Amino acid sequence: MNFPNELKYSKEHTWLKIEGDFAIIGITEFAQSELGEIVYVDMPNVGLKFKQDEVFGSIEALKTVSDLFMPIGGEIMEVNKQLLKNPTWVNNDSYGEGWIIKIKPVDHSELNNINSSDEYKELTGQ
Repeated sequence: MNFPNELKYSKEHTWLKIEGDFAIIGITEFAQSELGEIVYVDMPNVGLKFKQDEVFGSIEALKTVSDLFMPIGGEIMEVNKQLLKNPTWVNNDSYGEGWIIKIKPVDHSELNNINSSDEYKELTGQ
C-alpha cells in the first residue's frame, strides 16, 4: 500500500497536497481498496465553501456509497471533471489522475489536525 510522505491524511481517508496557494484533495489508496470499483464521484460546485470535516460530496462503488469529508476548510476552485467519464481513475491512480477537488484553504493551521503518512499508516493498521 502506498502512503506518499509529501501528503497529509485525514482520519476519514482523504489526502491533501499543498501546491502554492491551493490544495488538491482525493481519497487514499487504502480507502479506494476498501470501497472496490468506483462507479461515480459526486463533486461540489466551484465556489462553494466547506469547513474542516464537513461532507463535500460522495463516492459510489459497486456495493456502497461513502461520504467525502474535507480534510481542511476551503473554497472549491476546481473539480476533476474527468472523473465523470472515468471514475475508476480513483482506483487506478488515487494520488494522481484520480484527484477529486482543488481548494483554496481558509486556515493553514488546520493542517496540524491531520495526519502524516506514518500516522495514517498506524491509523489504518498498515
